[in-house]
Amino acid sequence: AFAPVGAQSYSEGIERLVETGTIDSEISLRNWLQDSLQFGAIRVEAAVAVRALRSAIGGDLAAISYWNAWATATKETEELRSQSWQMGRTLVKLLLDLRSPTASQLTTPIKELVESCGNPCNFAIAFGITCAYWQIEEEAAVLGYLYSWATNLASAGVKLIPLGQTVGQQLLLDLHAQISCTAQEVLKLEDDDLGSCSWGLALASMAHETQYTRLFRS
Repeated sequence: AFAPVGAQSYSEGIERLVETGTIDSEISLRNWLQDSLQFGAIRVEAAVAVRALRSAIGGDLAAISYWNAWATATKETEELRSQSWQMGRTLVKLLLDLRSPTASQLTTPIKELVESCGNPCNFAIAFGITCAYWQIEEEAAVLGYLYSWATNLASAGVKLIPLGQTVGQQLLLDLHAQISCTAQEVLKLEDDDLGSCSWGLALASMAHETQYTRLFRS
């Protein structure tokens, strides 16, 4: 889950969308999250995590560095970039502090993989390296990435709209099919296919930077 790395501090524009009335119910929140899974930036983030996982297994330090720089370049606002860097930094620290319960099969030392990211390291890159180190298969990694993202933003919506906790759980159940479908699509994406329609997220994130009252950091 994202919570141990600070994801609960971010709403990824949802706080702004609630403020303006664009999201004001379970239905509108579900539609936003479902559309994001189908067309938005989270698909690209998950695809980058997969590339980091594969690069870590192959010991390709140059590829890890490349995809980290690529991920930074695709962040459309300062808030989204800072979120990715903060969560990546925290996950890297956690990874280095924890001991794997089994012997890692990576041929490259974990410290070298992490250092190859450069500083700062984006969350998707740190997530992929972590999955490689803990021997988590690609499909499970992508499902975990997407589900954790959905859980965090559903929780933000529950607090902001507000909605009841049961409604929040039902919302996640409703998203299961789309999460599964998106995961399968992400695993098949070629490098040249990486792209998203996320202008709504970018506008909400930019407006959130100057919002008068805020509960979340993005």
